[in-house]
Order: sequence, then structure tokens, then C-alpha cells
Amino acid sequence: MSKPRLLATGLLVAALGLGAWPQSARADSATTTTQSPDSVRAAAEQAVREHYALPGSRVVVNAAPLDLRLHLDACREPLRAVVPAYATTSSRLTVPVRCPQPGGWTVRVPLQLQLFRQVLVTSRPLLRGDGLGAADVHAEERDVARLGYGYIDNLTQVAGRTLARSLAQGSVLSPGALGGRRMVRAGDRVELVARLDGIEVRAAGVAMGSGDNGARLRVRNESSGKVVDAMVSAPGTVVALP
Repeated sequence: MSKPRLLATGLLVAALGLGAWPQSARADSATTTTQSPDSVRAAAEQAVREHYALPGSRVVVNAAPLDLRLHLDACREPLRAVVPAYATTSSRLTVPVRCPQPGGWTVRVPLQLQLFRQVLVTSRPLLRGDGLGAADVHAEERDVARLGYGYIDNLTQVAGRTLARSLAQGSVLSPGALGGRRMVRAGDRVELVARLDGIEVRAAGVAMGSGDNGARLRVRNESSGKVVDAMVSAPGTVVALP
């Protein structure tokens, strides 16, 4: 081919943009041999959503960007990401994502989790020793991944329980905030026991306060109407104090 003809051919190829075609093809080929970081992050996020997707829950999860220096071979099999069944509910967690084909790879993906559920919150300030009823708490949606002391979501869990410490209004009710069940409630009919020098006398009484085992309260003797100080010793039983 003559030199003028070669030059014309070159100009035509350049004008049509064909000169860039081989390079573009090589770039596409390179792209298809590398796993997309976004696909790895998406697999980790989906695994977390499925793990925490319980009725009444709202899951918000975001995977952190992967290291830009990380180059993974494209995986021919679907990526596998599994959250361990024993994983604690935490705002930060790491999930391994694996390419299951022979000679595949595994990447640990860090994520931030928000897990919103309905939990019980105090409706008014409560004091240590107070009993808990429907009027004392209400349900609110909170991010339980940030509730390191746990939470309570069912009123039946607090029925008959007292507080082990005071709580401000709007506090999330946690298992650690609960004391034992009240053995005696204000207004209950109780057995009043008086002991002196080995002699024991029993009488019917009405509790004027509530408390667990060892709690002190006042009791009114039903027969005499006299009010005495007593200590709770068992459900429905109090011992008169000297």
C-alpha cells in the first residue's frame, strides 16, 4: 500500500473513532475480571437486613467503603455473606463476604447498624421501689443497637415488679432497672406475725405499703385497728417489728 493511501486510511480510522476501539475493548475486559466493591458491600448489607428482619423491626444498615487498593477477581458464583447467629446487636459490626468458587476470596466488610424497635419508656419520673403498671410506661421506637443495657418491650415482663433504681421520665426500661416481684402490695390482706420470747401470735392485717422480701412497711391490724411497723417475710406475710 502506498504511503498516501496509508495516510488516508489512518485519517479515516481516526475520524471514525476506531483508533480507540482496541483500548476500549481491553478496558472492558479488565473491568469484567474485577469484582465491583459495591456488589461486595451490597451482599453484606443484605445479609444484615435478613438477619435482623423480625416483625416490628426497622433495619437501617450502611456498609463502609472498601479499601481502594483492594482488587478482587470477579466471582462467577453468587456472593455469600452470613451474620453469625450468636452475633450481638451492636451499632458497629463486621460481616465476612465470600466468593464460594474454587480459589475464591473472603473480605470482611465493616457496617453501621440501626435497629429500630418498640420498647417500653417511662411515662413519668419513678422512684426506687415503685411498682410498674400500664400507666407508668408506654411504647416508643428506639434504636436498640445503641441500648447497651438491654430493653423491655412487653408489659407482661414488668407485671408485679418494682424498680431497683430511680428513673427519669423518658428513660428506656432495662432488665437491670427491675427489682424483684412485690410480695406485698398496698391494700393487700396479709398475715401479721408477732414473736416474743418464743411465743408467736398471728392476726389478720391490711398492708399500707408495698414491698419485696425484707422491705419495711406499715400494717393495720384488722381486729384492733392499730397500725404497726412490719417487715415482709414471704408473699402475703409480714412480721411485726419491736
